[in-house]
Amino acid sequence: MDAIQQDIVDEFALFSDWSERYQYLIDLGKKLPPLPADDKVDAYRVLGCQSMVWLKPSQDNGRLKFAANSDSAIVSGLLALVLRVYSDRPAAEIVATEPEFIEHIGLSSHLSPTRKNGLSAVLAKIRDYAKAAA
Repeated sequence: MDAIQQDIVDEFALFSDWSERYQYLIDLGKKLPPLPADDKVDAYRVLGCQSMVWLKPSQDNGRLKFAANSDSAIVSGLLALVLRVYSDRPAAEIVATEPEFIEHIGLSSHLSPTRKNGLSAVLAKIRDYAKAAA
């Protein structure tokens, strides 16, 4: 997973300012596969996010996979990054991996407090699912 996080850091280093980085996040969010309406239920809703966010786990051959969506373009982009790092991984690996890319690309200092809280809630939910599966 370290290689994936480094790839994200390298991609964000290509942009000279945060308006370009936000646009990249929005573009990433547009590429997220849509979540079926049947999966946009309270059981998969991530609480603590200002926007609506759903995170659906599934398991396949000992690996956790996640599908996610949001009604916010930037949050959808953040979800795309998080899924890149954590989806399709063994539960123990998910639990053991810190989201270092967030600090390295400067997200911590460029997200609003509500988006930071939402991102933290998503990461906590992913860890909860992984701990339950481990």
